Amino acid sequence: MNRTEFILVTAIILFTAFCLGWFAYWLIHRFTRVSKADMGELEKMAKELHEAEETRDEAVTYLQQREAELTNQLSQSEAELRAAMDGLREARHEAEELRAYIERAHAAG
Repeated sequence: MNRTEFILVTAIILFTAFCLGWFAYWLIHRFTRVSKADMGELEKMAKELHEAEETRDEAVTYLQQREAELTNQLSQSEAELRAAMDGLREARHEAEELRAYIERAHAAG
């Protein structure tokens, strides 16, 4: 094999490698390419996801406000219950004192 043949064979091998590489790139790019319809669908999904996140955030905020309101109502109800129980306890104590007073008055009279 002389010098010219060696150069020619090397050039053919390099050209063949280049063509195979280009074909492989084209093939991969062809199968992994995102179409405009797919992009539109992705944009639509992204928009819907964003709206869903906003709705979720609004729901969480509403639930937190509602929980705060209910906690406040519960605290007020507990305070009213304690006041009513204290009043009832005092009324019972007064009733016992009056009963004892009346019994003493009947016993003395």
